[in-house]
Amino acid sequence: MNDSSHGLPIAISIGDPAGIGPETVARLFRDHADEMRGCFAVGDTVVLRRAAACLGTPSLPVWCLDAAAEAWSSPSRCLPVLPVVQARAPVAWGVISAEAGRQAAEAVVWGARAALRGEVAALVTAPLHKEALSAAGVDFPGHTELLQSEAAAFLGRPVDAVPVRMMLANTELRTVLVSIHMSLRRALDAVTFDNVLETLRISHASLSRLLGRAPRLAVAGLNPHAGEGGLFGREEIETIGPAIAAARAEGVDAAGPFAPDTIFMRARAGAGKPDGFDAVIAMYHDQGLIPVKYLGIEDGVNVTLGLPLVRTSPDHGTAFDLAGAGRADASSLLAAVRMARQLAG
Repeated sequence: MNDSSHGLPIAISIGDPAGIGPETVARLFRDHADEMRGCFAVGDTVVLRRAAACLGTPSLPVWCLDAAAEAWSSPSRCLPVLPVVQARAPVAWGVISAEAGRQAAEAVVWGARAALRGEVAALVTAPLHKEALSAAGVDFPGHTELLQSEAAAFLGRPVDAVPVRMMLANTELRTVLVSIHMSLRRALDAVTFDNVLETLRISHASLSRLLGRAPRLAVAGLNPHAGEGGLFGREEIETIGPAIAAARAEGVDAAGPFAPDTIFMRARAGAGKPDGFDAVIAMYHDQGLIPVKYLGIEDGVNVTLGLPLVRTSPDHGTAFDLAGAGRADASSLLAAVRMARQLAG
């Protein structure tokens, strides 16, 4: 009998089966059974049984579901899985393959569509491997772009009409990116008035729901010292500053542009203070992610903002060098599950 009184379950796609994703998923259900009630894994049962076995004792049985709603009635200390993905060939630990990429992508697509249909409260995604996705013929560089495409198709809109942004967060710092997976040369071209303003709008709306109040947003400059009054570049004067002004005119509490080599420290030190910041808007991928990851990936969470579904992910990759050893740390995945519950309400 399904326990519908608890609300919708949370789906966890197991990521690349050659990496640590399946193992960290299994570890959560073994070591945090109470907290994982109402969650279930999406992937192949053979892959998950292998992952559970690599953890050693105590054993963790795999429990097959017929529908997502059965997650709440799964026995305690088992690994509930909805086997919507079927392996076509064995996948070796730590080896890039098209088969692994296919399985990983199919799990994410199923989870995204289930969330869009209202069958699950949120989707938590274990890490993918971009080369494996490419080998499988998946025309997206990562989760964010794949989920954006699924959302656009569901809504019947062009992809560019469903703007999304990546936020990486831990207990000390949140950062939201103007651009995501592209070359640095292309990322510089992506620092436009419209892109910066859209990032501020999405961050304001999403963090307002998360925090229960309007967030204070700090905007990093693009150039050293935020351009030093135009000496080191004019993007801050001609593009970023005007976008901040436009956002403020719409009621967004944004400030900057600030020197990118110091604003992350200011935001970290000022978190929770009346004059502090709730997030930093970064102009490109590494500018925003290096500070958060340097603070530690153990409790880092990747959140896709702007989607019509809740999606979170751990702040680490597939770690092929650890896969199958039973030593992978599941702390970041647990933080992602907790964040998903919070966002799903």
